[in-house]
This record gives sequence, structure tokens and C-alpha cells, in this order.
Amino acid sequence: MLTVAAHPLLDVGAFLIRLSAPLAALTTPALPPPAADDGPVDDEVRGAVRALLRHGGYKPSGRGKPASEYLIAAHAEGRFPQINPLVDICNHVSLWSGLPISVVDLDRTRAPLAIGVCAPGTTYAFNPSGQTIDASGLLALFDADGPCGTPVKDAQRTKTHADTRAAIAIVWGSRALPGRAARATAWYRALAAPLGAIEDVPLSASP
Repeated sequence: MLTVAAHPLLDVGAFLIRLSAPLAALTTPALPPPAADDGPVDDEVRGAVRALLRHGGYKPSGRGKPASEYLIAAHAEGRFPQINPLVDICNHVSLWSGLPISVVDLDRTRAPLAIGVCAPGTTYAFNPSGQTIDASGLLALFDADGPCGTPVKDAQRTKTHADTRAAIAIVWGSRALPGRAARATAWYRALAAPLGAIEDVPLSASP
């Protein structure tokens, strides 16, 4: 069960995957462009995603821009990252949909899991060297220990790794882009299906 705090703009997609083998033993499947064109990632899409992040008071610019914008720039410059099958698929879907996506090692989280907006002063480390991001006002997936993933950067402590056996994916969509999050989530599920068993994640509105 994933509890989602009330939010006027958030249109979230989520699913769980239990891998058939440790992540390091799996290979990235073929990643074609989407069969059904969801429309270009244009200023409308980018603006809607930025508005989603700004709603809680976060400023999505510079190094704090949405992860999807980083991927678009990286792809245009020929430096698209290849990390592991789950993240490679995540990045591919994010690139084409224009929506940020988080993928988190489920076994590195502590229940309960919830989605909400980070309180002022919230920070977390996002890479192995311990660099931190000020996530004040930013949407996030939380566990009992704090933020796990956000539309900007996922937390280092819950990132997927060579021995990952189960992961949860979160698609950060906007109600200003009707249906886009659902289509991106369905496509990610379909591309990831060869890696293991896909499960729905029940969503519950927070009281």
C-alpha cells in the first residue's frame, strides 16, 4: 500500500517488479520508441512538470531541474546514461514521455511508504560521494527514514544496485497532461516485464 497525500496537480503512476534474478545478472531489453505517439515533449509538457514541482514551493531550475529535462539534454548531446536494466528502461520512458520517473530498491526501504511534499529544510544524499540536495517543497516518495525518490534525484540509500531483487517505480505525472502518466506507466511495465513479475501498487489517499 502506498499512501498519497492530497495534491491538486499530481497524477502518479506506480508499480512493483520482482526480478527473476539479481539485477546485475539481467540485460537491458530492446528499447524502441513508443508505438503510439503521445505527442512531443514540448514546452507544454515541460511547463506542466515544472508547475507540478513548484506547487510545494520548490524551484525546479539549474541543477535542481526535473530529471526528465536532464535526460532530454543528455540524449541530444549523445551522452545518454546506461546504468542497469531497470534504470535504463526508466530513463528511456522518461525521455520519450517527458515525465520524471523514480525507481527505488524496495528492500532498502522501511515501511510505510508514502508520497507527499518535503518539509522545509529536508535534505538527502543523492550520490555515492554524499552530495546532498535541498528538497524543501519537493514532491517525494518517503519511507520511514525520509525521502527515497523525487522527480529530480533519487536518494542514494535506496537506489538500485547489482543485488537488487525488487523495486518500485513511481511516474511523476501532472493532471495538466491527462492520461500521459498512465500511458508512461503502462509502457514502463511492458518494457520491464521480461525482467520479472510485475505487480500493482495499491494507492491510498492520506486522511
